[in-house]
Amino acid sequence: MGDFSVLLRVDGIVDKSRNVMETVACPDCDLLQTLPELPPGGKARCSRCACNLAMRLAEPIDLPLALTVTAAIVFIVANTSPLMSLSAVGRFASTTIIGGAYDMWFLGERITAVIVAFCAVIAPAAYLIFTLTVLLGVRRPPAPQWVGEMLRGAEVMQNWSMNEVMLLGILVALIKIAELANVEAGIGMYAVGALVLLFPAIMATFDPDEIWQRVQWADGSAPPNTSHKE
Repeated sequence: MGDFSVLLRVDGIVDKSRNVMETVACPDCDLLQTLPELPPGGKARCSRCACNLAMRLAEPIDLPLALTVTAAIVFIVANTSPLMSLSAVGRFASTTIIGGAYDMWFLGERITAVIVAFCAVIAPAAYLIFTLTVLLGVRRPPAPQWVGEMLRGAEVMQNWSMNEVMLLGILVALIKIAELANVEAGIGMYAVGALVLLFPAIMATFDPDEIWQRVQWADGSAPPNTSHKE
């Protein structure tokens, strides 16, 4: 089947004499196969059932980096611009995402305020920071080991970033409030809508396997097969 992709450790001795290749089991037919080194844009299929085993994006670093930078800019706009404006009986009011959480806190809805602040502000901000740091850190392999820790942090924060849930809640509230007051969507609302599209785009183009192939190994040695990478 070819050489294995494992780093053998026997009684504290590290064996790197074998070529490093990845051996995977097909998710459909369970056939164990050794993946070849994929070129940019290449795919690997199972030799038995033709199931897609792996793929490498044509722009594995630059594309998600561009999307992450764009999302970071839009995120700042979404959190500094009014989500909506209300006018009724001659009174006018507007608020931002963090402003809404702040008002909830002082109105006694502290649990709701914490959840909104964490899932709509803190977690998405942390996800963008971690992802941006990882993508910048691996542009020149080998990347330092702390890039791997940042990658784990990004994966955790990704699960707690719920911009789409917040947008759905805002739209439901808008429909109900529209019967009582004049409601106008602000720039922040459109920015949140853009984030709902940008976050899935980042996740679709971000390849953790590509990152790990560029990260320095635990013993301090450079990862194999990095000399050809951009």
